[in-house]
Amino acid sequence: MLSTVQMTSVDDVGTNLAAARRYLEAAAHAGARLAVLPENFAFMAADENARARIAEPDGTGPIQEFLARTARECRLWVVGGTIPLVSTDRDRPYAACCVWSDTGQRVGRYDKIHLFDVCVPDSTEAYRESRRTMPGSAPLVLDTPFGQLGIAVCYDLRFPELFRTMLARQVDVIALPAAFTQRTGEAHWHTLLRARAIENLCYVVAAAQTGEHPGGRCTYGHSLVVGPWGEVLAEAAGGPGVVSATMDGDYLQRLRDQFPALTHRRLSA
Repeated sequence: MLSTVQMTSVDDVGTNLAAARRYLEAAAHAGARLAVLPENFAFMAADENARARIAEPDGTGPIQEFLARTARECRLWVVGGTIPLVSTDRDRPYAACCVWSDTGQRVGRYDKIHLFDVCVPDSTEAYRESRRTMPGSAPLVLDTPFGQLGIAVCYDLRFPELFRTMLARQVDVIALPAAFTQRTGEAHWHTLLRARAIENLCYVVAAAQTGEHPGGRCTYGHSLVVGPWGEVLAEAAGGPGVVSATMDGDYLQRLRDQFPALTHRRLSA
């Protein structure tokens, strides 16, 4: 079972961690083996510089300790959304997506590569994520009991070449924490997620922020679990919560055998 958590995070870490705990417990109760938290699940503030003030050193701090403890106590693999981890520039922490096994051991860290520096078309919204975030440089695929798990974050979704690098390691499931804006989500969220699943013949578990956050930013929600044929297996309603869907490894392999598009590629990186 794969679960995706949808949240409306605020500018108080304790409040967000308490909400995340409830949703992860619900996922475990539903029988999930993997649960994915959204981007910025522990903190979203109006002040874009506030992330740096709560940034944690790699491997220690209340947010990371919470995720390790909750994964262990819920016996659940947890993709910990993104959390700010310190970099060489104190004003620009990484947007780190770390993964904990069901024993509470951290087994991987991915730093968001593609940063959201855009002006949203036909809107007054403008974002310059690189002003407050240090980009990562390396993809991540992990060996897990439910297959090869790849990690991407939000704006990464628009860069299919990143997912092709995961495919070189036979990725079976992609976890994608996100905080898509309302406008870009309405236009592209479902299409891009289904495309990544279809072209890589894999499951995609996308966890989203939803609703209005401090400072008036509005996020799209619609957290999804997508199957390898592009079918939407589970979708969250408008508010916070958790939805789950079954992963069928035999179906995945049978689909790849019967529809061997991945072996027909002629141009590759």
